[in-house]
Amino acid sequence: MSPISEVFQTAARESRMAFMPFVTAGDPDLDTTAAVLHALRDARVDLIELGFPYSDPIADGPVIQASYTRALNSGISVDGIFRMMESQKSDALPPVLAMVSFAIIFRHGTALFVEHAAKAGFRGLIIPDLPADEARDVIDVARKHELDVVQLIAPTTTPERTKQILAASTGFLYCISVAGTTGVRQELPQELTAQLKSLRAQSKLPLAVGFGISSPEQVSALEGVADGIIVGSAIVRRMAEASNSSAAAKSVGAFAKEMRMATAKTKPSPGT
Repeated sequence: MSPISEVFQTAARESRMAFMPFVTAGDPDLDTTAAVLHALRDARVDLIELGFPYSDPIADGPVIQASYTRALNSGISVDGIFRMMESQKSDALPPVLAMVSFAIIFRHGTALFVEHAAKAGFRGLIIPDLPADEARDVIDVARKHELDVVQLIAPTTTPERTKQILAASTGFLYCISVAGTTGVRQELPQELTAQLKSLRAQSKLPLAVGFGISSPEQVSALEGVADGIIVGSAIVRRMAEASNSSAAAKSVGAFAKEMRMATAKTKPSPGT
């Protein structure tokens, strides 16, 4: 069992959902990224999604797009992210997954990227622009290095494509809550519950919901139907508003604790 799978089993035993915040690597610099990772660890988050900045992001809203631009303008590099992560390996971080475009992986070299990611301490990959039916090579290399490859599924995904995604995903299933880009929203769509129940009937993979979640009230709305929540823009915005790395870590840490407490109020999902 992978460390990511173990996280969801532990959360289920504790009658709560797992909480995975998203952080853009290198926004505004890698020292701030490291400080925020430590703050998230201290807030007892379950997983961390670390975004690799990309000039043509996929499905990312304006907040995360702006963070990618800031990081790229500051000179962020793939090797720099790997070095930063490797320097944190003794700091008892929760499992960290790389959110990375396949274009970056391909340019780096698939086998080399996966090898370096594993060496740096990543536990999984989320590759939003890699279709499930074209992911076999990445999955095979990742398996050799004991990395999960998490697939995304949207409300508009067809039944045939859903079967392919379920067969290709390991660790958990990243369930996109809306047909659109990332970003803070006031309400989650009513049809999300039906989508999650349908996926639950088709797979034993944990279901983690992302896109639009930004408040404890939205966490409560997923009680009993999701196994995890993913929060990105609300965290990235707090980092952008902070005056320095210490302030960013403090702000993100306080918000993460609030969201983590909200997950503890939930009941376990059926089948977990």
